[in-house]
Amino acid sequence: MRSYITEFIGTFFLVFTVGVTALTGAPLAPVAIGAILMVMVYAGGHISGGHYNPAVTLAVLLRGRITMADALPYWVAQVAGGVVAAMVAAYVINPSAVRAVSPSGRGVWVALVAEALFTFALAYVVLNAATSKDHPGNSFYGLAIGFTVAAGAFTVGGVSGGAFNPAVAIGAASIGLFDWTRIWVWLVAELIGAAAAGIVFLALNPSDRAPVRASAA
Repeated sequence: MRSYITEFIGTFFLVFTVGVTALTGAPLAPVAIGAILMVMVYAGGHISGGHYNPAVTLAVLLRGRITMADALPYWVAQVAGGVVAAMVAAYVINPSAVRAVSPSGRGVWVALVAEALFTFALAYVVLNAATSKDHPGNSFYGLAIGFTVAAGAFTVGGVSGGAFNPAVAIGAASIGLFDWTRIWVWLVAELIGAAAAGIVFLALNPSDRAPVRASAA
């Protein structure tokens, strides 16, 4: 239960930051988002692994670091934290109008590629920086994870919305930032990217197939 509550709290602050910066049009939103993810990973990594992202949890599951029995409640806690955070963000900002990201035509494939690539990058960094037995007890995993999200948001945020996280996508859709009819674009892309990261990690680190004790994830 400690892990599930930690996942809820971390995802809440991540999505709250995403929601407020998106609704206010903050120019340095990627910096704020990467920073809050970094500090929340450091805050909760020793308890739950600091996933705060159903896609990351999928990658960690495929990597063999957690079991399905833990993954399922992690996903529930993450999505619940994301939806609650989005609602609170909308209440705090109370925007007069919200323009939804709604890719269509070629934009659907562009968004799919962008989200899949940076979700892969995020999950790949988490697995290597926070779960590899070659980096036991390191102090840089939070920085690596936070900067990956910031880099992705700066790079493709204007293309796909820069979610890289199903909890963020669902939270954003719940307050009108993403089009519900296109939510599958984000979910499919992010799950594909995360699954690919888990497979590639195991292929490149065959000795890490057995679960190992790590400082995060």
